[in-house]
Amino acid sequence: MAAEAQIHPSAVIGAGAVLGEGVQVGAHSVIHDGVRLGAGCVVEDLVVLGKRPRLRRGSSAAAVELGDLVLCDGVTVCCGAVVYAGAEVGADSIIGDQAQVREGSRIGARSVVGRASCVDFNAVVGDRVSIQTGVYVTSWAVVEDDVFLGPGVLMTNDDTMGRHPKGEPLAAPVVRRAARVGGAAVLVPGVEIGAEAFIGAGAVVTRDVAAREVVLGVPARVVRRVADAELLERWR
Repeated sequence: MAAEAQIHPSAVIGAGAVLGEGVQVGAHSVIHDGVRLGAGCVVEDLVVLGKRPRLRRGSSAAAVELGDLVLCDGVTVCCGAVVYAGAEVGADSIIGDQAQVREGSRIGARSVVGRASCVDFNAVVGDRVSIQTGVYVTSWAVVEDDVFLGPGVLMTNDDTMGRHPKGEPLAAPVVRRAARVGGAAVLVPGVEIGAEAFIGAGAVVTRDVAAREVVLGVPARVVRRVADAELLERWR
């Protein structure tokens, strides 16, 4: 027999929402029309799913298509989180307390978005990514599989701080497979962090970091290479 959804009486579920088998929805959560929850999803208290953005005139986010919000099987969305219309979250991922996942963003399977972190619009996060507390993944950023982003990591995508010609594309960071970025590090617009690279805590990365390079400081400078014993394959 299929497991029935467990919906708290105070939750608000839009008529157009689709809930899979065994979904749990906590107190005072709101699930808008156009939300699709896979089997076994857990929506804790005070969550908002399928929110549509409120944008200032001229916002670069205005071009994002607002399709359905899709949470694949086994996703957990924790207390107070907001996941916008048009996003997609892969199977068995966790969206932490008070986190924000914006429209058009994609999060892979078995990833974690930590407490009060933000994955901004049209960002792409791969599988098995660990995003710690208070991280900002800027719009258009790419974070590949198995990346670690420490607490307070900050990405930026606009060198002009809003004073670029209308329609000029933004340049978000790219973090390649299994790279590790330490707490409170800053990635400036357009930098690429190579596979298995290591960014020290508090570093300010102003130029590309090659695969397996270890960089420290402000601005970040190469100090060595990641040893074979530290590679992800040795820890699986």
